[in-house]
Amino acid sequence: MLRSLVIRDMLIIDRLDLDFRPGLNVLTGETGAGKSILLDCLGFVMGWRGRAELVRPGAPQGEVTAVFDLPEGHAARAVLAEAGLETGDELILRRVNAADGRKTAWVNDRRTSGEVLRALSDTLVELHGQHDDRGLLNPRGHRQLLDAFAGVDLAPARRAWRARAAARKALAEAETQLAEMQTEEDFLRHAVDELDRLDPKAGEDAALDQRRRMMQAGQRIREDIARAAQALGTEGAEGLMSDAARWLDGAAEKAEGRLDEPIAALGRAITELGEAAQGVGTCLEALSFDPREMEAVEERLFAIRGLARKHAVLADDLGSLADELRSRLAALDGGAENIRALAEAADAASTNYDMVAAAIGAERRTAAKALDAAVSAELVPLKMDRAHFVTDLSEGEEGPEGRDQVAFTVATNPGAPPGPLNRIASGGELSRFLLALKVVLARGGEAVTMIFDEIDRGVGGATADAVGRRLARLAQSAQILVVTHSPQVAARGAHHWRVEKRIGAELTTSIVTPLAPDARVDELARMLSGENVTDAAREAARALLAG
Repeated sequence: MLRSLVIRDMLIIDRLDLDFRPGLNVLTGETGAGKSILLDCLGFVMGWRGRAELVRPGAPQGEVTAVFDLPEGHAARAVLAEAGLETGDELILRRVNAADGRKTAWVNDRRTSGEVLRALSDTLVELHGQHDDRGLLNPRGHRQLLDAFAGVDLAPARRAWRARAAARKALAEAETQLAEMQTEEDFLRHAVDELDRLDPKAGEDAALDQRRRMMQAGQRIREDIARAAQALGTEGAEGLMSDAARWLDGAAEKAEGRLDEPIAALGRAITELGEAAQGVGTCLEALSFDPREMEAVEERLFAIRGLARKHAVLADDLGSLADELRSRLAALDGGAENIRALAEAADAASTNYDMVAAAIGAERRTAAKALDAAVSAELVPLKMDRAHFVTDLSEGEEGPEGRDQVAFTVATNPGAPPGPLNRIASGGELSRFLLALKVVLARGGEAVTMIFDEIDRGVGGATADAVGRRLARLAQSAQILVVTHSPQVAARGAHHWRVEKRIGAELTTSIVTPLAPDARVDELARMLSGENVTDAAREAARALLAG
């Protein structure tokens, strides 16, 4: 809800503070008093495109501030969050227009852009009038309005649209991948065959390298180790020590114990010598190899390393590379079958989308007939019973909300073909069409402020009274601002302001005054009788106010 509008130095407004209220707010005044300026100023702070020169002559800058109440869940909160702006129960929009044309905007005291202001305005205000291209006259919003009227559930269509898009994307990606793999089929088959024949294992490179180095070292040291083994053996130290032990054992009995310790030491030495000879023999056995084995080890080691260089991977990664290439080759071999399955899935998703879109289309066509009947019923008291309102449905571009294109059309004369609202209806007729539409489409508890700019243009009497009654009905569940010249409409307002132009010696200004009950009677009387207000006009005004 728009709570207040503060204007400084804009056009012929010097200083103006307006506090609006829920319900039907009416603004009246003579032609040229400045009613349209108020809407220009509101449009300026909302970021709408309007007059180029807005600053009051002689002032360095003009400024407009609008304060809105934001209930929980209001759509403006999402816009603020997306723009990185703080949200609360109050929204303050302020915009300054310098004399040189520069414009600066703030939202809750944070600098922002005109784009953010316009996004907020779409959630805060609806302007209805013959020059309105943002609301009911904009065909781009007609489908959304019809869906809201019918309560169409668009979730199934959105799911079907996403599923179809995903299925088509998967098919396209698979076809592209298959085409790319087909260009490297020869490489894949040769590489997999080469890797399968070699069959490298993780860690094999290091093991082969260690075995190769051992064999190379064995060639150099085996001869010395063999000589050492011979020197330690029975023909060398072991034989001599054994002979010595035998000789000493034979002489020990006659040596009266003097040989016991040497014989024991010799026994220990013989044991140690045996262990040394055994170790040397084990080493000599390990260093024994067939020259053909070394050739085979080197050949496999070089093959593994050559293949790793060829594929620019580590030797230990050749196994995982082989798995990857086999997988790609399997995908290539099974590509046609996979493409066929994905194509079937895409066809099924398209069929499902077609069914959902057709069901929503049928629901919309049924709702369109109900909407046409409801609008036609509203047109009768507005003295447009000969007019024909038609919700036109045609096939449009496919999307997540179906493929229906919706346009509200009218025929003001019997037998004439219907056409777009803003091309067929005259100014007064258009205003009444818009009001009838809004009454039918309005939802209870709307969070937007609706502004009707002289929507009663060209009507009077009973028709103007019907307009006023419908505006009052709308205002029971929403805030309505009406700029009007009709006393029948003004009398239905819950709150009434008079706009006046005051001409001074050097300055012409526009002022807005809230009207007390007596002043309101005088204003309605002026609207009924003109400049000279009579007692009869005041009585007629009181009668209008009494309902």
